[in-house]
Formats: sequence, C-alpha cells, structure tokens
Amino acid sequence: MGTYLVALLSQQGYEVMVSSRSRNDTIGQVRYLRGDAHDPRFLNPILASEKWSAIIDFMVYSTAAFQARAQSLLDATAQYIFLSSSRVYAQSSTPLTEDSPRLLDASTDQTYLATDEYALTKARQENVLFASDRVNWTIIRPYITFSHERLQLGVLEKEDWLFRAMNGRCIFLLKDINDCHTTLTHGEDVAKGIIAIIGEAKALGEAFHITSPTALGWSEVLDAYCRTLATHNNSVPRVRFADLVTFMRVHPSKYQIIYDRLYDRVFDNTKISRFIDTRQFKDPLQSLQSCLNTFLAKPRFLYVSAKHEALKDLATEERTPLGQLPSVKQKIRYIATRLLDGSSI
Repeated sequence: MGTYLVALLSQQGYEVMVSSRSRNDTIGQVRYLRGDAHDPRFLNPILASEKWSAIIDFMVYSTAAFQARAQSLLDATAQYIFLSSSRVYAQSSTPLTEDSPRLLDASTDQTYLATDEYALTKARQENVLFASDRVNWTIIRPYITFSHERLQLGVLEKEDWLFRAMNGRCIFLLKDINDCHTTLTHGEDVAKGIIAIIGEAKALGEAFHITSPTALGWSEVLDAYCRTLATHNNSVPRVRFADLVTFMRVHPSKYQIIYDRLYDRVFDNTKISRFIDTRQFKDPLQSLQSCLNTFLAKPRFLYVSAKHEALKDLATEERTPLGQLPSVKQKIRYIATRLLDGSSI
C-alpha cells in the first residue's frame, strides 16, 4: 500500500516525507529520511519541525508504545491516519460494517484475550484514539491487500506457496480455509481510498474499511493462481490439503487461522463510498492473475524459510533440493529440521 500511496500523492502534487530505514534522498516531491521511526530521538524532531497536513502511520506498535506516542502524533498534524486492520472484526453472518463487533469486544476466549495477537493489538490501539480528547484522527482498516510483490493464499505468503509451485512441489494448504470466502484488494486501490479521505472533515473521528466490493472463495483464488501457473509452466501445480492439526504443525499461526481466515470476510462498503467509488476498484481475480504474471516474468522471493520447507516436505513426502536454498546456514537448518522433526509429522 505504501509504495502506491507515495507515488499517487506525489503525482497529485503533495509534498511527501517518508521515514525509511535505508533511504536518505529526495526524488521530485518525495523526501526520504533515513532512521528508525520507532526511536523518539529520530521521530520527535520531525513531528516538531512543522504542522503536517496529514500523518499516515503504517508502523506496527505494541499497545504501550502506541499509548506513549499517540498524543504527540495527534498534536503534530491536522489529520492523523492510523492503519489498523479488518482482522479486528469478529465473525459475522452478514457483510461487515465499521460498526460490526470486534474480536476484542466479542470474544469469550480468555486465553486469546490475554495475548497481544495482531487483531487484538490493533483494536486496543484503536481504543486509545477512541478515548482521546482529540478527534483529528481517522482509522483505516484494510483487509488482505495484494500486488505483484505480495500474493497471498489463505495464511500463506508467496514465499510459502509459490516458491514450491514454481519448483514442482505440492502447494500445502488448509482444506477448511479453501472452503471459506474472502475479500482481496489491490494495494493501489487501498492507497486511492486513503487519499480520498485526506483533508475530509467528515472523515475525522471515524473508522473506515477500504476493501474490494467483490468477495471470492479461496478456492477461486487457488484456481486462478493454478491456471496462471499452468500457462507459465505448462503443468498444473499439485495441491495437498491438510486438516487443521496437521497444517498447524507446519504453520503455527493459530489465532490468525481460527479467528480470521476461517471466517467468511465480506464487506459492506457504504461508508467509504461517500468518498470513493469502490466499484471502480480492480477486479480481484483478473488482477491477481495479472500480478502473478508480472511476478513470474521476474521472480524474486524475499525470504524462504528452510525450516518451513522441511516441515512441508515431511508432510507431503517430498524433498527440496539443497541447491534451491540460498545459504549454507539454510541448508543445515533444512537437514536438521528433517532429522529432528520427522517423527512428529
């Protein structure tokens, strides 16, 4: 989302400052400042340097860290835009609205509520803003976003499923997720939605989800990916479905699975449609296939876990050639996992 957002803001004539861990230069209307935005010694002088028209916050905080800096963020800008998540919502049999119950408020799972799992942390940080005596904030709740650099399948990033498919091994999926419905939105469309509420007085003190109006079955997403890969590789990828217990031995993201991906996620976009017509958003199936084709033309995986590959290989009775792993350390980790964890799969 952020990459598209910066480009669109610049094209529309905004002066944009981006905090970055790696860049320290200026390109057109965009100025990059290198530093750690978690560090108050870096951030506070920036906040104090001028009155910002808008601050758009993509940072991931602990709730305590957010509480400590929320007031200074609100004081520094006319509009503070906080990136939350639509994972905050509880299960719903009807399309989600911004007033639908959140997991933090609706869950009775005390073990879960005692954690700082992502959906709970975002909701608690929302509460900090709700309780503030200021109303110059807007909460954005994106759901699953995609681009040619990020192609998700259930709880899996492309490094977890596409790497295997491109190298002739089984895609390892949870069957129960494949039977659910979801909503995927191109990152550029979410960026357009964020821009649409910048400077809007009626958006202050409000929460919005910015999502595609089209819901899909995960089975449709899988089929679209497989058709695209079949055209590229001249063979249909193989898929191995697992039950919940077996799948979580490989991907132990328990709460993301049971309190999000196993829910049907369908959204009512009435509220954000006051500012942008979501019917003009990219068709998700067509865009997913287009993004996958773009990636396949120049594939680049960010990180492939040797441990996870070993566990998936054990579950599917396959083997990853060591030459596909990028370092000696990864090769050793792969071998060690197969030797140590083989008896538990």
